[in-house]
Amino acid sequence: MKYAWLLMAALVALAPLGAPTANASKSDDTLRIAWDRELESLDVYFNNSREAIIVSYLISDSLLYRDPATYQYVPALATSFKWLDPLTMDLEIRKGVVAHNGEPIDADDVVYTLNWVSNPAHGVKLQRNVEWIKRAEKLDQYRVRIHLKQPMPAALEFLGGALPIYPKKYHELVGPSGMAVKPVVTGPYKVTAVSPGREVTLERNERYWEGSPRGRPAIRRIVIRTIPEPNTQLAELMTGGIDWIWKVAPDQAEKLGKMPGISVVNGETMRIGFLKFDAVGRSGKMPFTDLRVRRAVSHAINRKAIVENLVRGASKVVHSACYPTQFGCTQDVMQYEYDPAKAKRLLSEAGYPNGFETELLAFQDRTWAEAMVGDLASVGIKANLAFLQLAAYNEKLEQGTGALFFGTWGSYSINDCSAGPSRWFRDDRVDYSRDPVVKGSLEKADTSIEPAVRIDNYAKALKRIAEQAYWLPLWSYNINYAFTSDLQFKPDPDEIPRFERARWK
Repeated sequence: MKYAWLLMAALVALAPLGAPTANASKSDDTLRIAWDRELESLDVYFNNSREAIIVSYLISDSLLYRDPATYQYVPALATSFKWLDPLTMDLEIRKGVVAHNGEPIDADDVVYTLNWVSNPAHGVKLQRNVEWIKRAEKLDQYRVRIHLKQPMPAALEFLGGALPIYPKKYHELVGPSGMAVKPVVTGPYKVTAVSPGREVTLERNERYWEGSPRGRPAIRRIVIRTIPEPNTQLAELMTGGIDWIWKVAPDQAEKLGKMPGISVVNGETMRIGFLKFDAVGRSGKMPFTDLRVRRAVSHAINRKAIVENLVRGASKVVHSACYPTQFGCTQDVMQYEYDPAKAKRLLSEAGYPNGFETELLAFQDRTWAEAMVGDLASVGIKANLAFLQLAAYNEKLEQGTGALFFGTWGSYSINDCSAGPSRWFRDDRVDYSRDPVVKGSLEKADTSIEPAVRIDNYAKALKRIAEQAYWLPLWSYNINYAFTSDLQFKPDPDEIPRFERARWK
């Protein structure tokens, strides 16, 4: 970290001699981006990293498209869809689309892709994206019927981005191993070069289909580099070697924003933080089985101050156990204002006038966790921070051996409550409330295709979660993006940088 500060100071000092960033990328119409994770596979069905998802969005299309601004589902490879009943959906497939290799796309490709990825024998990595599909059948050359295993209204979310369609002939020829290094799909960019572990080059698809809601990309070429060391990323950005990086630390982002030729944008994400209480005593530790104790902790945490002083950026305090834009995420729930005096009264009423000692388990964001430890100490609760590796944290979470957890959840960027509260209050491995009212309401909401029914039942579940203080939702997360000022770029809350919309100024 010391090196990064010294390097930045040196480059700032050189600024009067000329901006440290070069405009070579603009002049040769090549956007050079960098992140720290190696792309082990370019086949998103076998690599569910955020970086793989981003590349998949750039090079492929799904049947539907979720507009990142309106959150509405609009036609993509399918020009229309219709629910026949809760277990059956018909889609009209767009005519005139060709894959990167010129292979025409029709119902055969859609049926092949959906049946192939939903077959457990093929081992798709993220099964939740495909396990709801029973089978797909071809009705005619441009009509497909999807049969579901059970009602799944959030199927539109998966059809709207998580399920790229592969050309049947090419996929049969090369299989997952071929798609891992030379994917052929239908998106606005195509993969033209891969240097494993180092670099991937994408070129604009000049035959990209007319009428796409994503439009035609403005930038001709994107080069993606793997640079594990953040300091090296900063140096490359400041000297013009790359044009775009993300997940920049707040202190570094602040300094970068003062440099000529560099823009810094902070964007809120769908990820939220939360405190999870052992309300049913799975751990054998009793304080949090008392509602008054859970409410006391909820009043003791100064979320607003932590957001303003530590989390910062576009993040906001969250009151409901979901991200606000997710379908069904009502904000009309019981809220816990910061009130340490009330927290002390509740603890006294619960039989803990002098507080108690507990363990707070966390796996990231140590500074924020320590701030919450301080808030709890001010009302008499001694929370010993157990900072664990993610695997150890998850093991304790699933085995029920912890009483108080600080966690985060990004819902896989799925804009539906079935990917939010339903993950935490319908799965006994991670459910520390075991509330039949919550579980039943979520089940009804997750399986109805009637929007009104879903909204009503999600509201019932979320209000009860808040009233019973099973969770204390904390805040939304944010990301700092830094890039050359020559680039016009806008982030979206689902953490998918849509470079097909980017352009040079």
